[in-house]
Amino acid sequence: MNFRNLPKIELHVHLDCSLSYKVVKKINPKIDYLNFNNKFKAGLNSNSLLDYLKCAENAIDLMQNKTNIELIVDDFFDQLKYDNVVYCEIRFAPLLHCKNDLSPEDVVRIVCKAVLKNTKRTGIIAGIILCTLRHFSEKQSIKTVELAQMFSKDGVVGFDIAADEAGFSLDNHISSFNYAINNNINCTAHAGEAKGAGSIWETIKKLKSKRIGHGVRCTEDKELVKYLKENDYHLEICVSSNIKTKTFNKIEDHPISDIFNSSISLSINTDGRTISDTSLTNEYEIISNNYNWSIKDFKVCNLQAIKHSFTSDNVKKYLSNIINTEYV
Repeated sequence: MNFRNLPKIELHVHLDCSLSYKVVKKINPKIDYLNFNNKFKAGLNSNSLLDYLKCAENAIDLMQNKTNIELIVDDFFDQLKYDNVVYCEIRFAPLLHCKNDLSPEDVVRIVCKAVLKNTKRTGIIAGIILCTLRHFSEKQSIKTVELAQMFSKDGVVGFDIAADEAGFSLDNHISSFNYAINNNINCTAHAGEAKGAGSIWETIKKLKSKRIGHGVRCTEDKELVKYLKENDYHLEICVSSNIKTKTFNKIEDHPISDIFNSSISLSINTDGRTISDTSLTNEYEIISNNYNWSIKDFKVCNLQAIKHSFTSDNVKKYLSNIINTEYV
């Protein structure tokens, strides 16, 4: 099956984890492919989420001025186009890109304009999710969600919390998620990746997000699996990433099929196209080869992604028609 030709929905991908060699070489002509792989991809020595996240630091260092950010967004859309992604929610943490002269507002404005330009250029529909990070202060978290509200008419469609799940509590972020809820800002939250089912329960209760980034360790708790299914939660699953972070040691251990067969809503995502060294086409091939999924199974996941996406009903109808037409 030629998975690349299939239209795809991606809800969980980090911009700063998805810089191609082509764009890094354009920004830094001195880098060679070996150094690029060592600095920007999670290799064999990646043994945890923290090891995985360290690879993003080199990318973030390049994303500190308008020109580079615009180049990176252009390149990102080229990757999506080649992968036949028709709808994407792109996430990043704007406060990480203010090491030089850019303000948080500058950063979001630059990305919004670059995304709008590229949606017109490629025909790909896209939204932006702004991330707070586990180690951020309450003030930083509030600042991020205020940016999400400020730029809600410019392409920002949601708010997320990411980074070191195991190392930091949610306490600094409860107020920002309450702010999001009170101001009708869509929310998703990383959980159940570096910590177990208890972290998902905590995230649900404290942050009240109906979309969970990863959430794959829900299978450790049968009551949680039942709760997620009955209350229509959606899991943004990233198989290759979960292997790179050692959430699971090998592909055979990954519970994506168990989760799918339990009727929990889920989508297939890359997380970081460069750090995980993957694409959605590659993720589909991995899942097909290891779990014997049919085209019908991938169709279900794409339709579930559309249902839980942060876009309008009209766009959801348009995307659903594409998936229903092509997945036959």
